[in-house]
Amino acid sequence: MTWADLVKRGREILKEQGIENAAYDARDLLLCAADLDLSAYLLKMREEADGDLSDRYLEWIKRRAKHEPLQYITGRACFYGRTFGVRPGVLIPRYDTETLIEAVLPDLKENQRILDLCCGSGCILLTLLAEGPASSTGLAADLSDTALAVTEDNMKRLNLAGRAKTRKSDLFEEISENFDLIVSNPPYIPSDVVEMLTSEVRDFEPHLALDGEEDGLAFYRRIVREAPAHLNSGGMLAFEIGYDQGPAVKQLMEEGDFEEVRVIRDLSDKDRVAAGRRK
Repeated sequence: MTWADLVKRGREILKEQGIENAAYDARDLLLCAADLDLSAYLLKMREEADGDLSDRYLEWIKRRAKHEPLQYITGRACFYGRTFGVRPGVLIPRYDTETLIEAVLPDLKENQRILDLCCGSGCILLTLLAEGPASSTGLAADLSDTALAVTEDNMKRLNLAGRAKTRKSDLFEEISENFDLIVSNPPYIPSDVVEMLTSEVRDFEPHLALDGEEDGLAFYRRIVREAPAHLNSGGMLAFEIGYDQGPAVKQLMEEGDFEEVRVIRDLSDKDRVAAGRRK
């Protein structure tokens, strides 16, 4: 089979199994399997494909046909222009979360300390460190050993290991330091909604990173209550939130120890970030 034949076969298999972006996924999986960019593939598409490559590619196609997320198969995800390593057990970085980066990045100053709670792949903290002042440092905290291992790998991948550390902690339980900025993309999907998610999310991504308990607000309540003790005066707390959670999270923060609370919309004009400063 030629390279083009492989992509065609992969596309057919994925379409048969109802994969929405079958053509894109089929080509992207081959590019990743062969470690090629698109221009290199276009030059090789009429050539005969190596047998080992064909076997690996078709095995990946079988996994995608079962609705396993593309990012878990390839082991990587793009976020804010960078490539992050991911694997099963770690929430896949999403474009929506870039709204959180855009919201807090302008406020970053020299020598600030950042805490990322529920860090997952570390994409939020590491992006802020890479994009912000070179003197900023950070701590990535999560309850998942897998998430912490992936974050540490990404620190090395992005040459940020000297400016960031990880710690296993259930929110603030193992954290005693103070910070200038606390960011978090906590679990915020109500428990009864988790089972209604697409199979890619429901069956493969970690429920630990998705389930926000009965009303989806459990982690916001805990963080809003405990964060002031770990924020320097005037320090900022910023969350990713669900599209329908803006008013509720804003109220929690205003009733807590926060002022200048704002809800920020994403490019789809949906509530996506809530941020405020410690009084």
